[in-house]
This record gives sequence, C-alpha cells and structure tokens, in this order.
Amino acid sequence: MRRADFTAYAPSAAPAQKIEETAMSITPQEALTRCIEHREIFHDEMLHLMRQIMQGQISPVMAAAILTGLRVKKETIGEISAAAQVMREFANHVSVSDRENFVDIVGTGGDGSHTFNISTASMFVAAAAGAKIAKHGNRGVSSKSGSADVLEALGVNILLTPDQVGQCIEQTGIGFMFAPTHHPAMKNVAPIRKEMGVRTIFNILGPLTNPADAPNILMGVFHPDLVGIQVRVMERLGARHAIVVYGKDGMDEVSLGAATLVGELKDGEVREYEIHPEDFGLSMISNRGLKVADATESKEMLLEALGNVPGTPREIVTLNAGTALYAANVASSIEDGIERAREAIASGAAREKLDQFVRATQQFK
Repeated sequence: MRRADFTAYAPSAAPAQKIEETAMSITPQEALTRCIEHREIFHDEMLHLMRQIMQGQISPVMAAAILTGLRVKKETIGEISAAAQVMREFANHVSVSDRENFVDIVGTGGDGSHTFNISTASMFVAAAAGAKIAKHGNRGVSSKSGSADVLEALGVNILLTPDQVGQCIEQTGIGFMFAPTHHPAMKNVAPIRKEMGVRTIFNILGPLTNPADAPNILMGVFHPDLVGIQVRVMERLGARHAIVVYGKDGMDEVSLGAATLVGELKDGEVREYEIHPEDFGLSMISNRGLKVADATESKEMLLEALGNVPGTPREIVTLNAGTALYAANVASSIEDGIERAREAIASGAAREKLDQFVRATQQFK
C-alpha cells in the first residue's frame, strides 16, 4: 500500500481534545452511506455505532458492510479514538494501585515477518530493570506464534482473572492479559471478522485497549503511516508517554535490520523521527535469523536472549527493552534504557524475572 493511500488519516492541525460523551447517534444505514461517500463518522456518532456493534445489535451483514466501508474510506484518527474508547468501556479491567513506570509493550501484528516474540521477551528484561508491565495479547493469527502461545510454551498460566492479573503485577511487576478473557464483548464481532478474512479497524484497536489502562506504551505497527496515526490516537486517549514504531524492513518492532520510524508522545507533544541501530552503538544486522516456525522455536530463541547468549536475538531484545524502559520513564533516553537492559540480561535478572512470573501465574491453577 502506498503512503498516499492513507491520506484520510492525516491528523488535523487542531490540538487533540479529551474525549467527552455526547448523546448523538447514527443509524447503521447512515454510517454506511457516510463511508461510501468518503465522509467521516463523527466521534460521538462512532461511539454510538461501536456500542451497537459490540453488543451485537447490528446484523452481521450490516456490521461487515460498515467495517468494509471504514477500511475502504480509511479510518480517521477520530473514528479510531472513539472505537478504542468503546472497547475500553466493554473490557474487564485490571486494577493496579501503583502506576509509576507502568507500560505496555505490544504490536499490531500483521507485519508478516514471522519472527520470535520480541516484545514478549522484552517485557521480562524491562521488568527486571524496574518497569511495571501490563502486556495485552492473544494467540497468533498472522504470526507463527502469538504472545499467548509462547507464554504457554514457557509454562505461564495465561487464563487469569482481572484480579489475579493485578496480583501478578503487584508480586512480579508483570501482568499478562489474555484478550478473550478481558474483551468478552468481542464474541459478537469475532465470527464476522473471521468470515470477512481481511483487516478491519479491529486489527489496530487491540494495542489501544489495554485493560489495565497503562499510561505508557511501546507499540509496534505494520505500516509506516500508522506511526503518526496511532501516536495521535494515544494522545486523544490520554496516554502519558507513547512510542509507536515501524521498522523500515517491515517489522512492527524497533529493528536491527533497518531504520525505524518513531512517533513519540511525551509531555503533551508529538514528535516523529527516525532512529538507526548505529545511533546506539549497535550493528545493523539482518532480521532473517529471527524467524521461527512455531511457539516452540520462539520459546527457544527467547530463552537464548534472556540467557545472555550472544547473537541477534539478544541484541534486538536489548534494543526493544531499552526503548520500553524509556517509554516507561525508567530510563532518561533510549541509550540509557539499552544500558539498563544489557545489565538486566547480563546479571541474570531478566531470566529470573521470567521464572518468577511463571511461578506467580501457576499459583492460580
């Protein structure tokens, strides 16, 4: 897809505003007409429409037509923000008392790279270095191994209630929120999405709808134009520090194999820039050696990285964990974060954090 195809996503020059509830509604037929005519569905209308979709109040045929229409029209920042707000409303939330240095490390998926679970490995390193992690994930759809798949392979009990996830965060600094458990209303949408078999707005909503409402986030995206879009959506949703990344080799991670596009929200301001591995004293290395066939191979590569085995897996986890530590405000910069991540791996603290997390989740079996 060319960059020009995303012109409808172009952010307004007006400053982002906090989301407010209004009573305005729109019929499904009106929404579909708006999409066909390439006109925006306004924020309050989108709230009403998404609530109907999430509650199964719109027929599958009409819901599929609207989702297709939004995709063809190109969803706007306002439409995505409203849809994310509704998904958050319907979520089973996790309560966390201490929200200092609290961060989500997540990707949209769909990048087709089939690499091991880099963000999942990075969360253990970041937690060992002082961040609190609320990771929101699912089983693999487009990937060979989703975060839930590799965590199960590692012995993690992923089927925790919101209260149990909160206890894990308090005990270990890590919580994993399995999407089906925390977004039960998605059962009304899942059959429609499965039958459609194409990307819809829901493919980019997952990373925006953390059930623990983490105020900070490191988010990878599958298309370069989503960098500016998603960071501005996070701004509207009230994020404190958001870093959205796209590796120019196609990865939804901070990449070692190419430059990485970055959208950063910090102190109420959004910046977009580009970073390179060499900026942090790292060599540019092809990501071909990171590919896996299944969750078992992903587990093995993850354990190599956490076990301080020299190689590309360790280096890319260090880079992404360092960026996450910066997003969590534990580190003052990505460079500082990388140094902290290196120490967490070299000292064995990252591997111990994994073992600690496995034990914590198993207590609820």
